[in-house]
Amino acid sequence: MINVDYSTVFYYPIAHMFEKLQERLESTFKKLRGFGKLTEDNIKDSLREVRVALLEADVNYKVAKDFLDKVKEKVLGGEVLTSITPGQLFVKIVHDEMCELLGKENKPLNTSGSPPVVIMLAGLQGSGKTTTAGKLAIFLRKKGRKPLLVPSDVYRPAAIDQLMKIGAQIGVGTFASKDMKDPLKICSEAKAYAMKNGFDTMIVDTAGRLHINEEMIGELINQKKLLNPRETLLVLDAMTGQDAVNIARAFNEKLDIDGVILTKLDGDARGGAAISIKAATGKPIKFIGVGEKLDALEPFFPERLVSRILGMGDIVSLVEKAQEVFDEKQAKAFENKLRKDEFTLEDFKEQIKQMKKLGSIESIISMFPGFNKMKGAINFSEAEKDIKKTEAIINSMTIKERIYPHLIDGSRRMRISKGSGTKVQDVNELLRKYAETKKMIKKLAKGGSKGFPRQLLMR
Repeated sequence: MINVDYSTVFYYPIAHMFEKLQERLESTFKKLRGFGKLTEDNIKDSLREVRVALLEADVNYKVAKDFLDKVKEKVLGGEVLTSITPGQLFVKIVHDEMCELLGKENKPLNTSGSPPVVIMLAGLQGSGKTTTAGKLAIFLRKKGRKPLLVPSDVYRPAAIDQLMKIGAQIGVGTFASKDMKDPLKICSEAKAYAMKNGFDTMIVDTAGRLHINEEMIGELINQKKLLNPRETLLVLDAMTGQDAVNIARAFNEKLDIDGVILTKLDGDARGGAAISIKAATGKPIKFIGVGEKLDALEPFFPERLVSRILGMGDIVSLVEKAQEVFDEKQAKAFENKLRKDEFTLEDFKEQIKQMKKLGSIESIISMFPGFNKMKGAINFSEAEKDIKKTEAIINSMTIKERIYPHLIDGSRRMRISKGSGTKVQDVNELLRKYAETKKMIKKLAKGGSKGFPRQLLMR
């Protein structure tokens, strides 16, 4: 099974995020590249199309206007008009300015200082604070820290129970006070508990409301004074679009936040909130929620997202994700099997299993440059079905048959097809493809270590 090309799976595992914006911009850039020479008129037309694309993506109007003013100033400055490759240079200016708009570079979580370092999560009800607290705890644990979850939302029914369950599910400590009615008392007792029990980080899940009001803000200000958090992070639902920007402004004015965590970005096909937040508040997006699973929280890298939006792919993130998912020992063992021509259907099954950890086929391919051009030619749902079918066929084989496929005669093929709910032709096709793969591997193995391209090996 070819590995690194599949394992360079994309950083944001969301196939449809910014889809409309991508398509709009790609169409605009295609027109630009078709011009042998750019004039002020066709540049203005292109900028108008970019403006429409941004507004349709629900980017804040003022943010879009300021962004386009900066692009226009650089584009009409003469450099683009006289360039040998004006279309490409225009795209580069849009790329650079969009990176600037989103915050230029990743702003990591600040966990310096004497333990317990406090991270305070604020936000409205329904934004995903409690689940995000659990996701953040997993992220910090991977970084070698010992987090303590602290539920201080005493108003929402079952909020404390929810965080307790999440803590138990992920194996992270959760503070429980005898008196879970006073948020300030909970925070004070939790801090003492964390110090006594060796927790170096506290993640405080504060109470939200359906709307911003003075009572909620006052309570958050008091908690912030008591806890002196290293990070005060606003948790925002990306799907609320323009409202997310307004909410961020209001919280920042009252609470002076340090950054934003955008949740439900996997469900936001427009992405306007992500593009507008930094410009509207001056505060960076630090993390994005990219799925419902508790490990679906990723640090936010502006340049990588911009490359994605502009159809340039994100190979760096793909490789990083692959390194997280693939086991180094398994990778080495698989490489040795390839070299010795010992690749079996059991290995094939294991490779499918590893690949599935990276996400769907669509999410994998969507991280490659030019995805929009490719996607019309690929039936992703059929490809996913084929993978499931392959797994079912291999699972219906005995261990001996997986290791020695030449033993699979007509009667065995009939049994395997019945056991997997497939046709005999499907079993035949899998065995044919496996035989072809074996031939290719054997040919490469004869060339020694130089015979194997790097992309065939798990690195």
